[in-house]
Amino acid sequence: MMAAFKKFLGLALWLGTVFYPHALHAVEITPFCTQNQSPLVQIYGLPSIGEASLLPTGKADVRLILDQASNYASDSNPRESILLDGESTRITLDGRYGIARGIEFGVEIPSVILGGGFLDSFIEGYHRTFGFPQGGRDQAPRNRLVFRYQRDGTERLKMDSSSYGLGDIRLSGGLQLYQKDEASRAVALRATLKLPTGDSGQLHGSGSTDFSLWITARDGRRLAAGHFTLFGAAGIMAMTDGKVLPAQQRNWVGFGGLGIGWSPLRWIAFKIQTNAHTTFYRDSELRELNAKSAQLTIGGTLAFSQHTTLDIGVSEDIIIRTSPDVVFHFALRTRF
Repeated sequence: MMAAFKKFLGLALWLGTVFYPHALHAVEITPFCTQNQSPLVQIYGLPSIGEASLLPTGKADVRLILDQASNYASDSNPRESILLDGESTRITLDGRYGIARGIEFGVEIPSVILGGGFLDSFIEGYHRTFGFPQGGRDQAPRNRLVFRYQRDGTERLKMDSSSYGLGDIRLSGGLQLYQKDEASRAVALRATLKLPTGDSGQLHGSGSTDFSLWITARDGRRLAAGHFTLFGAAGIMAMTDGKVLPAQQRNWVGFGGLGIGWSPLRWIAFKIQTNAHTTFYRDSELRELNAKSAQLTIGGTLAFSQHTTLDIGVSEDIIIRTSPDVVFHFALRTRF
């Protein structure tokens, strides 16, 4: 993770040199708009933790989000075996609009690409350089796509063909519960409704309708060393019965996140964030299915102008084999 942070810092300094004359306003410190990208989790409506400040009436916020994830996990016991080997690209168009004072509405439209990818060689080299365990990745064929789960001699999930398609669309809403001022404390109640628009057979969606409700908050401070912001969230998601491992799917999941950001200059902010959730599946002794999950994302935000920013982050699995080895996250955002 330190190497990823150094690369981000170098890129940020170069971009800041190029764009600094236009960065006339302080960058806003907001949570990364990402979540667990496991092929068996990203199909559900697990939301990012969201912002504690809602949009003013008549204002809009649009993001183009890219999450490039590399998965490799292989595990078995006398009754079960699982292999998750492949890459996913999730591209999301996320729009929000302030419809009234303290109230906003939004929609997320994702596209999902599943395939063998191109990151295996890079990740193996990264693990080798810094002494991280390969977890069997270096013994597997490179750039392969196989998502497979067997239980009691029956194959319950198998996907080995690349695919591209629409994911599950989400509708979102927010209610401002408290806000001291724009740069300090705020609390919001947020909700999302995920619709089964994606093809569950291709793991573009779950086949379930999911509803999430959560509280998100932040507390900011301006000090001599810069602007610091602490943010966090906690909530619950309810799911109808889906079509992916339906006999083992849970109908309730708890989730949350916690992070901190520091903006030493007006055009850049550094952020570190943890996202976590309870398990989506039951009746399994494999941690890939039936274990709590947590991911750590490190990176930051670059401000190109008053209204346009770019988030860059790298996520890794804190609880191994419950989320992808690595996810590269980018979110280009503009407000108008």
